[in-house]
Amino acid sequence: MQKLRVHNFAVSLDGYAAGPSQDHENPLGKGGMALHQWFFSTQTFARMNGQEGAGQGIDNDFAARCTVNVGAWVLGRNMFGPVRGVWPDESWKGWWGENPPFHAPVYVLTHHPRQSLPMQGGTDFHFVTEGIEAALARAIEAAHGCDVILGGGVSTIQQYLRARLIDEMHFVVVPVLLGCGEPLFNDVDLPRLGYEVSEHASSDKVTHVVIRKRSALRT
Repeated sequence: MQKLRVHNFAVSLDGYAAGPSQDHENPLGKGGMALHQWFFSTQTFARMNGQEGAGQGIDNDFAARCTVNVGAWVLGRNMFGPVRGVWPDESWKGWWGENPPFHAPVYVLTHHPRQSLPMQGGTDFHFVTEGIEAALARAIEAAHGCDVILGGGVSTIQQYLRARLIDEMHFVVVPVLLGCGEPLFNDVDLPRLGYEVSEHASSDKVTHVVIRKRSALRT
């Protein structure tokens, strides 16, 4: 069954998934880069960037799941870049350079229209103004039976969670304290929404937690 999944989404010990004050110099907010050091040392990250010789083990096992059976992505606009409001022009093409790591269609939620943006490596950014369900419907169609990955950010994940549209989530709890930023689970009652912990494991760096919706059927 085709699924909407969240993978490799890191959160600090005090519940923040990004630091404050996102800008060009701090794409994950101030201090936010510390949440992703575990991933940068995995073989999965190295292969995504055309490199060799990185680590394996528990962290890589979980990280690699993000590459399996994926046909499309959905991102919030803040994940695509720091530009706010009406697009001043089309010069911003994302954080990832000319060859982004998605290698599949990516549907970016926004309130402001923009032409689709083809990139190298099979990534095409499409900008969706009709809301979360429209973006998901387009991603599901483009995925041709494969799963759709929801890449974030926090507000986007919360919206899909409250609508009970996410089937599976892999969170990475990182033993750092950010103190402030974007709290992931504020006003989100996961048990009431029908989610439960189905798997967890720890490495010497982080703890991996998989949360799944109890029913396989969307409602």
